[in-house]
This record gives sequence, structure tokens and C-alpha cells, in this order.
Amino acid sequence: MIRRLRERLLAPRAPAGYRPGVTLGHLGRNLGPLPMARPEPALGVLDAREQGWHAVVRERVEAHLLMHVVTCEFQLCVPALQRGEVRLELRHAGTIRRTGVSVVYRGGDRQRFTQVREHLLDEAALLAALMPLDFKRLALECRDGQWHLALEHMGGSEVVNRLPAFRRYIKVSPEQREHLLASLACFSEALQRI
Repeated sequence: MIRRLRERLLAPRAPAGYRPGVTLGHLGRNLGPLPMARPEPALGVLDAREQGWHAVVRERVEAHLLMHVVTCEFQLCVPALQRGEVRLELRHAGTIRRTGVSVVYRGGDRQRFTQVREHLLDEAALLAALMPLDFKRLALECRDGQWHLALEHMGGSEVVNRLPAFRRYIKVSPEQREHLLASLACFSEALQRI
């Protein structure tokens, strides 16, 4: 009996007030004419076949004391040209103003990392799309012959507070939408050549 009670109390569950799919619905409206299929409430599929890519969008929930944050993570999967396991992260360089994009090693083959870093930093279109993009997290991993990209944008998220009670959606502006879609298209094209 105590074991079952403990399992129920410690089981992973969504925070109180979380509404699956609501944030994703707001994001779908922000992305404009780009079609988003919704196979599950907290899962969407963006299909931009004319630009050569399609991405999965998932809601991620972060619980905090008396509040939670719902963010949308864009996931892109592209076939890799070469084998090799590597994990890296991209972030903006500069303390006060953005001065560039830096690539940080997170694991795997060091030679492969150096090759990927040089290739990504030589892509002018990719850097032009990433510099103004307000992203929270951008992780890139090569495993099982596939590139897996996870991009979490600052916009397209919702902050829900319980005390005082409020719910705020942070929208993706039209400029950010253009940079987001351009960066996904550039990553899709660039990763196929690595």
C-alpha cells in the first residue's frame, strides 16, 4: 500500500493548469500560412516540402514553484552524409550585443566536431538567419546516420503562474517567424552536405 502511494505521488505528471496543445495552437497561428498537422494535442508537424524540409514541434513543460513554462521545441531530422557520433550546441557569442555564433562541443568524436563546426561557420545564409533569431536552446546531434536538431525559440511559449494567477503567451513576431523558417531551411540543406 505504501509502495503504491509512493509511486502515485512520485509519478511524473503535468503541472496543475497545463493545457496540452493550447500553446501549440497559438504558435500555429503565429506561423501563418505554413500548414501544421496535429496528430496529438501537444505535437505538431510542419510541412514545408517546397523548401525541402519538414519539422516536428513538441510542447515542453518546465515546472517551477507555483508556476510553469510551456515552450515549443522544433525538431528536424536529416540524413547524415558521413558516419560518426557527435553532439554540439550553438549559441550566440557576445555579452551585451550579439557578435556571432559559437559552436560548443558536448560529446562524441572531436575530429567530426571540428569538421562540422567549420562547415556550419562557413554557411553565410545559416549565420545570417541565426544572428537575429531569438533562440533559447539549439542542440545538434549526429547518431545512427541521422542529424537531429532541437531548436527552442524564446517566442511561442507560455508562462502560467498560480499566485498571482495569470497566463501569458509570448508570440513569435513576423520577423522572428521569417528568421526561424529560414534557419530551419538552411539547417536542412547544410546538414545534408556534412
